[in-house]
Amino acid sequence: MPLHNHLKEYRARLGVNQQELGCMVGTSRQTISQIERGDYSPSVTLALKIAKVCNAKVEDIFAYEEE
Repeated sequence: MPLHNHLKEYRARLGVNQQELGCMVGTSRQTISQIERGDYSPSVTLALKIAKVCNAKVEDIFAYEEE
């Protein structure tokens, strides 16, 4: 999958677990887990919410790379 992310690192900086981050951005722990593993690409809205909660730019957390 060409979308790579640093969500786990940003979540660790916040000091929250997957469940807590999910609650903060309005999604489930399972979705956060799938995003971190690279099994799921978040919607633009969810990516923006995650970036806001992490006090970062979307492109700091998510990167699209051509295969």
